[in-house]
Amino acid sequence: MAIDNNALQRVRDSFAQQGAMGTLGAQLTHVAPGEVDICFDWATGLTQQHGFIHAGMLSAAMDSACGYAGFSLMPPEAGVLTIEFKINLLAPAKGQRFRCEGRVLKPGRTILVAEGRAYAIEDGKEKLCATMQCTLMAVQGREGIAGK
Repeated sequence: MAIDNNALQRVRDSFAQQGAMGTLGAQLTHVAPGEVDICFDWATGLTQQHGFIHAGMLSAAMDSACGYAGFSLMPPEAGVLTIEFKINLLAPAKGQRFRCEGRVLKPGRTILVAEGRAYAIEDGKEKLCATMQCTLMAVQGREGIAGK
């Protein structure tokens, strides 16, 4: 897939505007056409009652990774919205750091399908703890939703 540096910069610029990812302390660690990785560290404020990262926090990061993977393939005037996702929680999200990846499986002009995976990282070892199937929509010509 050809690299569109402008599209990749749009991903970075849009991510920087996301309050939710800022709340997680998340960072973009990989951006390529159709691929995005988002990482964040374990923090007490992100956990559920057993000390694992809350499924809602993990799904938010996977959703953003999938969304930005799709956004990287969209035209400059398009915005991205998730229209559906399903998450499978495979293991407790226990680790020092977490890596959520989004990969576009099927690009399209209006609808894209992406897959997410979340890994818990502990002592340098990654363990798959969740997967996501995500359907995205390229939104154009709608007030308040632009390519940012």
